[in-house]
Order: sequence, then structure tokens, then C-alpha cells
Amino acid sequence: MTDVTFRVPAIFEYVATLAWAMSGAVVGIRKGFDLTGVFVIALLSATGGGLLRDAVFLQRTPAFLVSPISLPLIAATTVLMALFSRPLTHLLKVDTAKKLVDLIDAIGTPAFAVVGMQLAMDKGIPTVGVVFIGLVNGTAGGLLRDVVVRDVPSLLRPGQFVSLALVIVCALFMVLRIYYDVSPTEAAWVTVAAFVLIRVLAVHFNWQTRSVADGPIVGQIEDTTTSNTPDP
Repeated sequence: MTDVTFRVPAIFEYVATLAWAMSGAVVGIRKGFDLTGVFVIALLSATGGGLLRDAVFLQRTPAFLVSPISLPLIAATTVLMALFSRPLTHLLKVDTAKKLVDLIDAIGTPAFAVVGMQLAMDKGIPTVGVVFIGLVNGTAGGLLRDVVVRDVPSLLRPGQFVSLALVIVCALFMVLRIYYDVSPTEAAWVTVAAFVLIRVLAVHFNWQTRSVADGPIVGQIEDTTTSNTPDP
């Protein structure tokens, strides 16, 4: 049964959409794309997770297609970012741009994860499936963004553990809802706050994941391939 007490405030979802659109636009500008390219990357970032959630898992019309705000908001964000593209390209060096994108993603990731989990719960999906849909909703936009611009997705690289933090807070949301009977709205805000806190602590204490392999496996493969190639 749908929990009618759960309503993510409209501004909450719009801010998340804005955040992901901005992160996509920053990446597109840094890659030197034209206005269409920047819009496509912003659109993928802002709607990719919701599109997979709705069209693949929940079998419903994607939310951004029925919302009167989402697409205009993404388009307006793209135009505004494009208008300021010249100062952005001077100000946003590689390290600065990466930090800005990470910061914006940290705002949008838990917001969309919470929305995805509640929609999955409304469909009667088991707990593990609910958490999985929350993870997809929270991370797929950034994953698609990075793949399209031919970057190794930050989700897959060693670094400060965004994906692990999201798993923790998604599990926290389910514990609060199922075992402690916390209202959905309160559980949602606690989840978002917990994610931000974990990200801040990870940055402050430099908590990072490590590569599974200790050595440069790619380099070793390339060296082996080169050495086995016969001379002309």
C-alpha cells in the first residue's frame, strides 16, 4: 500500500535535479562541447537514474516526462552555464572542477536515492530490491554522464567511498522505516544528512578505497602485448 504520509517536498526534488544538471553542464563545458552537447550531458546527469528506475524497474512513465518543471529547469541550467562558460573555463581548472562536481553530486545523490527507495516500497518490492533501486537512482546519472564523455566513472575508481556511503545511508533509511517506524519524511532527511556527514568526514580524514590490484595491471598487460609482437 502506498504510504500517503510520504511526500518529498517539490523543492527537494527540484534542487536535486538542478544539482545533477549543473554537474553535467560543468563536465560538458570542461570537455569543450557545444550547447547541444552540454544540454545532453546535463540531461543525462539529471534524469539518468530516474529513467532507469521508472522505465526498467518500476514500469512507469519516467517522472521527468510528466513533470512541468524538470525539463525546463535542466534547459535553463544549461543556458545559464553556457552563458558563463568563458569565466568557468578560466576558473574551473581540472582539480577545482572535479571538486565542484563531487560537491554537487553529494547533494543530488542521496536525494534521488531516497525518492527511488520510497517509490520502490510503494510497489511492494522486497527490502534488498528497494535498496538496489535507491542505489541505481542515486548513481546512474553520474555513471551515464561519465561513460558518455569517455571518462572512467568516478563510481568505479578508487577514491573517497561515495558508493559505500550510499549503501550505508540507504540501509539506514530502511532500518528507520521498517524497524523504528520513523515517518518517511523524517527518515528521508536523516538519510540525506547522514550521507553529507559521511562525505564530509571522508574528505576531512581522507578515507579512501583502494585498488584491488597492488600493481599496475594495465601497464603489465600492455608491456606483455608489446613484447610478444613480432618485429616487422
